[in-house]
Amino acid sequence: MKLDARPYGLADVIRLTFRSSPAMAALVALQTLLGGVVPTLQIVATAKFLDTALAVVRGEAERGAIYAPLLIVVALLAYSWIAGELNKLGMVRLELAIREQFRTAVLEKRAKLAYRYIEDHEAWDVVSRVANKPEIQLKNAYSDLLSLTALGLRVFGVLGLLVAHVWWAALLILVVSVPLFALAVRSGRATYQANRDVSRLKRRYEYMRDLLKGRDAVEERTLFGFGGAMNAAWQREYETARVIEYNTEKAWFIKMKSGSVLTALLSIVITLVLLQPVLSGALTIGMFLSLVNAIFGMVQMMSWQLTRQVEQLAKHREFMRDTAQLAAMEEAEGACEEPAASPPVFKSLEFVNVRFRYPGSERPILDGLTLRIEAGAHYAFVGVNGAGKTTLTKLLTGLYTDYEGSILLNGRELSTYSQPELKAFFSVVYQDFARYSIRLSDNIAVGDVRSLGAGQLDERIRHVIGTVGLGPVVERLPLGADTPLGKIKEAGQDLSGGEWQRLAMARAMVSPAPLRILDEPTAALDPISESRLYEEFERISRDKTTLFISHRLGSTKLADAIFVIGEGRVLEQGSHRELMARSGLYARMYESQRSWYQ
Repeated sequence: MKLDARPYGLADVIRLTFRSSPAMAALVALQTLLGGVVPTLQIVATAKFLDTALAVVRGEAERGAIYAPLLIVVALLAYSWIAGELNKLGMVRLELAIREQFRTAVLEKRAKLAYRYIEDHEAWDVVSRVANKPEIQLKNAYSDLLSLTALGLRVFGVLGLLVAHVWWAALLILVVSVPLFALAVRSGRATYQANRDVSRLKRRYEYMRDLLKGRDAVEERTLFGFGGAMNAAWQREYETARVIEYNTEKAWFIKMKSGSVLTALLSIVITLVLLQPVLSGALTIGMFLSLVNAIFGMVQMMSWQLTRQVEQLAKHREFMRDTAQLAAMEEAEGACEEPAASPPVFKSLEFVNVRFRYPGSERPILDGLTLRIEAGAHYAFVGVNGAGKTTLTKLLTGLYTDYEGSILLNGRELSTYSQPELKAFFSVVYQDFARYSIRLSDNIAVGDVRSLGAGQLDERIRHVIGTVGLGPVVERLPLGADTPLGKIKEAGQDLSGGEWQRLAMARAMVSPAPLRILDEPTAALDPISESRLYEEFERISRDKTTLFISHRLGSTKLADAIFVIGEGRVLEQGSHRELMARSGLYARMYESQRSWYQ
């Protein structure tokens, strides 16, 4: 299944559900719709049973005449009970099918989104709403749509019986029902809009909740004792969101229940009116009792269940509109594809008068940047935080493509490369590198996804483990390189910060990409440890082209050339010795940090 860029409405609830599982969707629909017809049959059967029972009591019919209507009533009741349980089972199986199809389509769409949406708060609100258990949202929408149809069949069945006896009573109920439905639709829209309004608040208080409950912050939470202050902040955000939703639902609840009171009063009037046909013999006692019971049941449905279903469908319609917005978002072509099969040969990389500003920002982060990189050398990019160093990585790896100027990779414009081709060029260790709760060896293996499961990759992993100094770590782990990391699995083990960083470097090293980038992955280390780690990385990457990105200068001596980034361009460039001799910005930055490395 794939999310097509098109408008989505309630009809698409049925279409998407049937695409997920045609057989199960049809079975659930049949069971639910039959559930809407059976109550009308029960009214007729019950009336027949009561009239026959009274006839037997009066001696107007044989005792055996009671068995057939009794059997029909029992059969209909048994079907209602069994059908309810079967429908629950069908819904469970349907949810599993929707999870496999629709949820996968939503997650694939999210994975393929152009990177700019990830840093756009409004766009990410839409993504978050749709991607929050989409299989449950679609299943509930389908269930509510079927339930509303079944309720409609049930109501029209009762109205049909009323028309046959007191036609104007049925007309009055219809007249009162229309405004109730309109209110329910508006209520559903208002409630979903309230959900939209509080989505950002929810993201904030859910983040705070994770900080309060999660293990990642347990040490600092205990040491600094910020639990109370964080809990108070969570309470404020949660209460703000709760009040918005509560006030919205309360206002519409009062409006709808006011209309329901009128319907209830109307049902009492209709019951009193039906007494006259009973007394005159135009309406049997059995049909009277069945109709009265059905009318009061219908009022209950219209006051609560029916209006709730309409309200829920209005909310589901808004969900489908959000789905349409997500489907219309631009995708990064090839975002989910693996790197190209054959590792490319890197020759050169050149930025020519490159200008770039982030979406929604007026200030350019790069403003006329020009530089050139040759194969086989080591380069360092330095500058203060916010100078645009990490932006270079985002442009090189194709996360952003709307830059001005030219970026030439092997003399070819970067934008003409496909994502698989770009992925094959670069191996990046990010500052916020991922810590996967999977086996240690698998943490490394994902650096070369094309070779997963190959014996040759296993040998390379063993070699890389020794190269980056993870050998002692693997030896102490209970299952060696097969030990699961993190705390998800029972035997999971955690690593220190430095060990995780070595693991991230091992992941980059196992990649066959010819150009390796270190984007401040050692920012959490002290300067001396950082310098040592860079030295090791430089030593084991001598056959590659490497780019070191840092605001600390302990690693710059390793570079063949250093680029000092500031004001959106290259302010200085040269070797460490050349830049120190100029006594410029780089020299002042280095002198200010000299004591860190002594």
